[in-house]
Amino acid sequence: MRSGAANPNSRPRYSPIRRDPRPGCAAGGGQPGWWLPAVAASQPGFDTGDDAALPMMSLRFEIFPEDLDLTADFYTHVLAFELVIDQRKQPHPYLALRRGAVRIGAAARPAGAHQRHRRPPTGVELVLEVDDVDAERDRVRSSGWTLEQDLSERPWGLRDFRLLDPDGYYLRITERARGH
Repeated sequence: MRSGAANPNSRPRYSPIRRDPRPGCAAGGGQPGWWLPAVAASQPGFDTGDDAALPMMSLRFEIFPEDLDLTADFYTHVLAFELVIDQRKQPHPYLALRRGAVRIGAAARPAGAHQRHRRPPTGVELVLEVDDVDAERDRVRSSGWTLEQDLSERPWGLRDFRLLDPDGYYLRITERARGH
């Protein structure tokens, strides 16, 4: 079989993003939207093929706050992360935070950096999944932190709430999907 020809016994390594006219597809709110066919792999009964052959991947994201003290306080006291590396007194100040499998790095924004130097981008939402979203929301509220949006049921069947960290990073705290 020549390269690029369809082979009914094989699966593509990736699926391109394409426009999907189905209401509510990825765009939410019943609007047509962009759809990544690979997202279907997370649905029950979807055969993903031989994922065991893929190397392990994890996620750590880095943020660039103006004030590492405020960042440390927010992530440890409001969201219950553990401070695992604290280099605030070093020439290149840095924090590493951990909660379960989530890792956050926080590097101080250089003094005199351009106002837009690694600022929170528009359109990015950091989603943190928890087992008990009600307890999580209650803990955040008891810390005195303001919620952007209180706990609500979403059209995709999960409940979540939203808040901003001290530097404006948009966080969505959501319940973990059943079976995941």
